Amino acid sequence: MKLSFLGFIIGCVSCIFVLASFDKVDEVREIVSSYIPLPQTVKAVKTNKVFDFAGEAVPTTSDCRERLDKQLLKNAYWHSSTVLYIKRANRYFPMMDRILAERGIPSDFKYLAVAESGLENARSHAGAQGFWQFMKAAGKQYGLEIYSEVDERYHVEKSTHAAAKYIQYLYKRFGTWTDAAAAYNVGPTAYARILKKQQMDSYYDLNLNSETAAYVFRVIAIKEIMQNPEQFGFYVDQEDKYPPFENTYPVVIDKTVSSLGKFAKENGVSYRILKYYNPWLREEKLTVKSNTYTVQIPSR
Repeated sequence: MKLSFLGFIIGCVSCIFVLASFDKVDEVREIVSSYIPLPQTVKAVKTNKVFDFAGEAVPTTSDCRERLDKQLLKNAYWHSSTVLYIKRANRYFPMMDRILAERGIPSDFKYLAVAESGLENARSHAGAQGFWQFMKAAGKQYGLEIYSEVDERYHVEKSTHAAAKYIQYLYKRFGTWTDAAAAYNVGPTAYARILKKQQMDSYYDLNLNSETAAYVFRVIAIKEIMQNPEQFGFYVDQEDKYPPFENTYPVVIDKTVSSLGKFAKENGVSYRILKYYNPWLREEKLTVKSNTYTVQIPSR
């Protein structure tokens, strides 16, 4: 501990002598800037405009403005995560837009998947999993197969269909897209209880737990940044975005596969690549009873 502190002192003194050897501040700035490849300007985010979620305007009260401002700042300056969101969106948003549109759901709801999981197959401490963070019971309720060998919460297209059906139900129950989004986060039973207890009918008027109170504002902030990345200092060239999984072909599995490693090799790919394209396969084998499964194999 003493040696570390002594080294720190010596380093500081050395820096002082080095900087003192320059006659001009510009020379020092030039030296320092050569070691900072990503210079940035940190500014406040402008909130003097009308924001909306799914066409429903955000109130312009001080409370709402400050809650939105907080989420805009947090996500605008959370650089690595936001760049990854933009890259992944190129792969997944077209599919999500198509499925949401089929059920008459505004495309803004695709940003829920960003808020929920960052557009990857995440797992929460509570046990919610996949892009749309379904709990096991809810996933099964909306048609996903979930057991030890198969978990379709990790099948991004099927889980998006399930999420769309769930969002439809929430909209019918609560009457606005904003309330549907809030209920998606906290759960419909809890949300209905809060509305009744506080005698309010709008998300923006509710006093909620910190996560849900920020949730819709976070979704709106993510939407604003991802729709206008350059206004927030994010420059991601098209060639740097992740391409959709288009160069694949389906292989139908109609009988039990005792070794997915062997199956992968027989189909010209590694076990790693098989799981990369089909993350819903959760074990090293796949038991087939009366149904069939379709896996995607990348073209050679």
